[in-house]
Parts: sequence; C-alpha cells; structure tokens
Amino acid sequence: MDTGEDQGAAQLRKFQKELSAGTVALTLLAVLASGEPMYGYQIAKTLERFGDGVLAGKQSALYPVLRNLQVAGLLDSFVAPSDAGPPRRYYRITGAGHAALRDWAAAWRATRDSVDAVLEGTCP
Repeated sequence: MDTGEDQGAAQLRKFQKELSAGTVALTLLAVLASGEPMYGYQIAKTLERFGDGVLAGKQSALYPVLRNLQVAGLLDSFVAPSDAGPPRRYYRITGAGHAALRDWAAAWRATRDSVDAVLEGTCP
C-alpha cells in the first residue's frame, strides 16, 4: 500500500511528465535555432546544460519528437559520416521551424506569465 508520500511523489512525476511533453518540442527548436546542425546526443547534452538539469533525462523522448518535427516540416535532417563511429543524423531548423518557434515561444511566455500570476496570488 502506498503512503501519502509515495502517492505525492507519483503525482509529481506524472505532472512533470505531462508538463515535459509540451515543452520538449519547443526546447528542441530553440536549441537548433541557435546554431549549426546537431545530432541527437549533442542536442541532449545541450539540454542538460540548461535549467539546472530540469531538461535533462529527456533523451528517450528526443528522437520521436525530432521525427515528428521533421514530418511537420519544422526540421530537416541529413546523415553524415562520423570520425567516432557510425554515421550520424544531423538536424537543422527550417524557415517554418523558425516561425513556429516564434509563435510557440510567445504562447509559452503568455502561459507561463498567467500561471505565475495565479500561483503568486494563491500559493503561500
């Protein structure tokens, strides 16, 4: 039988997973908008460097989201040889991806600001 603490931890993990699902695509576009094409592991390591590790550990969700963004025309990819092993698939943001990033970032900021206003007004 779960204790209240176990249930609370499980609820927090569920909340974090649901929250993460909506932010992975946004953060992937932002990372790829900042420079040269990158392969999956580079993207994952870049995400780990930000936000005190809050974005770390999302590597399992990374590749399906990259594929979905590519199918949507927001990213393109190419395979290039690697000096350190098998060929790597590199991703880069498209023009449509840059436009989506602008729109999604604005929506994120508006949502964040609204949630912060509610929390600041109601949370001790």
